[in-house]
Amino acid sequence: MTQAIAALAERSGRPVPGEYADYAQADIDTVNGDDAVAVLETLAEETLAFLRGLPDEKLAGVRYAPGKWTVKDLVAHLIDDERIFAYRALCVARGETQPLPGFDEKLYAVGAAGEARPWLDLLAEYSIVRAASLALFRSLPATAWTRGGTVNGYSATARGLAFHIAGHELHHLRIVRERYLPLLV
Repeated sequence: MTQAIAALAERSGRPVPGEYADYAQADIDTVNGDDAVAVLETLAEETLAFLRGLPDEKLAGVRYAPGKWTVKDLVAHLIDDERIFAYRALCVARGETQPLPGFDEKLYAVGAAGEARPWLDLLAEYSIVRAASLALFRSLPATAWTRGGTVNGYSATARGLAFHIAGHELHHLRIVRERYLPLLV
C-alpha cells in the first residue's frame, strides 16, 4: 500500500457484538487485530501462500465427506461470500436504510461451479476480489466504519462485515487444514 493511500485509510477498530450476526461470533473471535484493512491484507497473503501450496493435480473432486464441497468449491464460496459482504459493507457505510437480503450459499456454490474451474484462475479471482475489498475499506472515513444497517435480519456495521469476511475465511481454512489436507498427501 502506498504511503498516500495509507495516510487516507481510517482504522476500523474491532467490532463488538451487535455489529455482526450472532452466528459469526466464534469466527470473528479467531481474528487477530483491531483494524479490518490490516487484518484482510495479512490474511490475503497467508491464504494465498497456503492455497498455492496445495497440490493442484490432487485437488480434483476431493471431498472430506459425501455432499461436502471440494476445495475448489470452497474457494469459489469464499470469493462469493467476500463479494456479498463487501457489498453489504458498502451499503451500510454509505447509509443505506433499506434492509439487505440474505443469500443461499448452497445455491451460489452450485452456480459458481468452482470444481470445473482451473485452480490458478480461482486463486487469481480471490486476489482480485480481495484487492477490490481492500480498496473499498481503505476509502472509508472513520464515521462509516460504525454506521449501522440491517443485513439479512440482523444489525451490522461496515467493520463488523469486514471482520466477518476475515473470520469466515479463517473458519474455512481451518476446515481445509483439518479435513482436506490429510486427503491430499
